[in-house]
Amino acid sequence: MASTYSFDIVSEFDRQELVNAIDQARREITTRYDLKDSKTSLELNESTITIETDSNMTLQSVQTILQTKAAKRNLSLKIFEFGKADSASGSRVRQAVTLKQGIDKEIAKDISKCVRDNLKKAQASIQGDTVRVSAKSKDDLQAAIQLLKSTEWPVALQFTNYR
Repeated sequence: MASTYSFDIVSEFDRQELVNAIDQARREITTRYDLKDSKTSLELNESTITIETDSNMTLQSVQTILQTKAAKRNLSLKIFEFGKADSASGSRVRQAVTLKQGIDKEIAKDISKCVRDNLKKAQASIQGDTVRVSAKSKDDLQAAIQLLKSTEWPVALQFTNYR
């Protein structure tokens, strides 16, 4: 009886880790000398983070702090899509940071094509915003994971549901 093994490729992040990273960033902003008086705010919504501060220079510092705190909590920096900085009331600057989650159709097709072209014994199928890779051997699945990790993708990839 030949059984097949599979795993899912997803693009998601741990929301609690993101909340913790934002809290740490807020704490650092309130204690750092150059940012203490900037009245900077970080607001987390369902799918965006809104940064409001008093200048473009402090905005760049806040972005760096946010990325550093996220990286220390093992969050990929690919989940952040920084929007255009807009003027807010009182000569302040506001920026919306979109949180990317899920694999869109084009990237899923590219992942599927990459697996199909490089690994003859593994099959990839697109299922909504995940890609399922299946093969008869666990070694083929390991090769698929290594192939996908070594390739640069525009989204953060995680490998789940390994069976």
